[in-house]
Amino acid sequence: MAILSLGKPTRTWAVAIALAAIAAIPAAANAASSIAATQVAYSTISVEQLALILRRKDFVLVNVHVPYEGEITPTDRFIPFDEVATRLSELPPDKTAKIVLYCRSGRMSEIAATTLAALGYSNVSHLAQGMNGWAASGQELVHRWR
Repeated sequence: MAILSLGKPTRTWAVAIALAAIAAIPAAANAASSIAATQVAYSTISVEQLALILRRKDFVLVNVHVPYEGEITPTDRFIPFDEVATRLSELPPDKTAKIVLYCRSGRMSEIAATTLAALGYSNVSHLAQGMNGWAASGQELVHRWR
């Protein structure tokens, strides 16, 4: 251990810093893969996929867009994207239940899906392109409140 001699403080610190950095690499890799797992713990579905699964609806459909700008029939819940974590009582208690989220463009529903996945919900999807994509594909959007 001549490298760590007290007579060479600069080298000692450099070696200590290098060893700490090397030791941190596996922890950083684990953290990165944990973050990646959270990011992909939900799925993104297309307008076509939603139209297909609506034929045999076995999921909770949630509009997370604020303010209200319309809805897809048959929406089950209206929960603002930034309130999903505090309104879990409005979602199925079974965290493996199928939940599909949507908003106007897909951004708010993606945020809500990330939140639910981080809270342990394992069967969450969000609609890519949201109501904009839904309407652009010729599907009906309902406007109940104006």
